[in-house]
Amino acid sequence: MPAPRETDEALIRKLVDTTVDRLRAKDLDGMKRLYAPDVVSFDIDPPLQHAGVAAKLENWARVFTFFRDVTYELRDLTLTVGDDVAFGHGFGRLSGTLRDGTATDGMWVRVTYGLRKIDGDWLIAHDQVSVPLDVATGRGVVDLEPATAAVHPSP
Repeated sequence: MPAPRETDEALIRKLVDTTVDRLRAKDLDGMKRLYAPDVVSFDIDPPLQHAGVAAKLENWARVFTFFRDVTYELRDLTLTVGDDVAFGHGFGRLSGTLRDGTATDGMWVRVTYGLRKIDGDWLIAHDQVSVPLDVATGRGVVDLEPATAAVHPSP
């Protein structure tokens, strides 16, 4: 029988997998059930934060206007799970076919999740997406890829 932490980690991984599936399907209604109502999101596009599930979904709706179809990949997800809060980090890439038919490989970004267990269900309460910054130019560096084997320090 799995320990409670193992069970919770499996549930969180399933939640993140469902998020990826819903992104690929551009299913905003399905995504709504994955976020806490008061989610705060720090995404790569303005404004500095998207507060509340409606704002988070409006952000995704804007992104989806550019794509005919969407592919989303998440790599190297590492989780730390507590009783009713958890956090995770990894690398994500949104790509697909643009409305004009152009295929795009997208770019790799850093993704961080903050999760809360609310009424027994794990929900995304915070997410942050970022790209590294070239300090000398003030521009984002968008042509990086994750290493093939991520190195994570031992607990």
